[in-house]
Amino acid sequence: MKEKIDYLVKAWQVVTMNETRDVIHNGAIAVNNGIILDVGKTDRIEALYEPKEVLGGSRFVLTPGMVNSHIHITGEPLTRGYVPDDIDFAQNVFEWLCPLYSVYTAEEEKLSGQLAAVEMLKSGTTTFLEAGTCRFLEEIFEGLEEVGIRGRLGRWAWDLPPEPEVYKQNTDEAIEFLHTQLDTYKNIANGRLAAWSILVGHNTCSDPLWKAARELATEFGTGMSFHMSPAKLDPESFVEEFGHRPMIHLQEIGVLDKDVVMTHVVHVDDQELKVLADSGVHVAHCPTTALKVAYGVTQIGKMPEMMMSGINVAIGTDGNNASNYSDLMRATYLVAGIFKDARQDPQMFPAEMAYEMATLGGARAMQMEEEIGSIEIGKKADVVLHDTDRPEWRPLLNVMNQLVWSADGRGVHTVLVDGRKVVEDGRITAFDEERFYSLCQEAGERIVERSGLPDKAKYPML
Repeated sequence: MKEKIDYLVKAWQVVTMNETRDVIHNGAIAVNNGIILDVGKTDRIEALYEPKEVLGGSRFVLTPGMVNSHIHITGEPLTRGYVPDDIDFAQNVFEWLCPLYSVYTAEEEKLSGQLAAVEMLKSGTTTFLEAGTCRFLEEIFEGLEEVGIRGRLGRWAWDLPPEPEVYKQNTDEAIEFLHTQLDTYKNIANGRLAAWSILVGHNTCSDPLWKAARELATEFGTGMSFHMSPAKLDPESFVEEFGHRPMIHLQEIGVLDKDVVMTHVVHVDDQELKVLADSGVHVAHCPTTALKVAYGVTQIGKMPEMMMSGINVAIGTDGNNASNYSDLMRATYLVAGIFKDARQDPQMFPAEMAYEMATLGGARAMQMEEEIGSIEIGKKADVVLHDTDRPEWRPLLNVMNQLVWSADGRGVHTVLVDGRKVVEDGRITAFDEERFYSLCQEAGERIVERSGLPDKAKYPML
């Protein structure tokens, strides 16, 4: 007698990302109660299980959901592209992004978070780590729960910058915010959503705040995340204040450990690289932002050395005024290409390695390697069906090259998160997309008007 299950998902090729990186031709998985029960050849799976619904078929490639290790889901999705693309890092952050973030209402942040989640899900990302730049956590959690994505996030926390006014915090207030969010949002939507100990980072935190965030991550058993050293500003400010570079100082005050995800990490020297490797820190590499904001990653970036040192490097898309998209497949393509050219070495970051970074690397960074990142028995049913009846997918001769070099999120057909169908036939299942996009347009126009920032579009609008 066949075992009754929720879904039987069939595919032309199943990219498992298991320990031996098996790709199963004419494969299938059995899913029940949000868990992958079985993986194997379609004939065997069909003989053993009786599903409520069969998904996929002979034209699909089945993959694990990707993990976006750094994204801003508020502040930027509703102002995408409004920030000029010809300004430096300091202007980008302090003259444009902070003012834009500061004028959001709670309902707009909820809508912004949903827009980011919709874009991620529809392009094959099922889990994300937020950059810690949320303000209205209750509303954002509510919106994300409706959409159905998996994520970890946190409230804007810093204690040194005096503005914008809505983000001004003293050290005690910032620590209290962190403690409250970790205590309040431990387990939302059956564990799909929760808070982390996240700081804005850079040079915006006092030592007491750094140490408190570290202690809270340990106390609550979460990870810790922050931005550091995308540009020269961070190392220069740390050297001026402490006499040495950021990673050295953070190591001295006890911040660095195996549960830390540090974003960007472009302007680092060899001593800092050794500190990162010894401490077990994970790095979230955001290639599009590095190119667009001119960090110099192709000239001085040490991502190859990080990988060779055993540092886990995952991939992030960052904000929608830095990379302007949330499709991790596009970012993975860049990861595979940037250092091939920068080092004039075609063996840098082969397609297989880049895809591992987007799946297993992200899962490892988020302390979730035993739950997500691959298609294996006992893991969460966070999986993606890619439709290969599309020009960028044919002919399909090498699936890893296709996933990284040819395809992008446009080919995503069906997505399960926790065994729940959140994308079907390329459409979000949670709500009406047309009405949703209309609301996003209206909100974006209101936000940029309230911000008072000028429209810097170079072509005239007639």
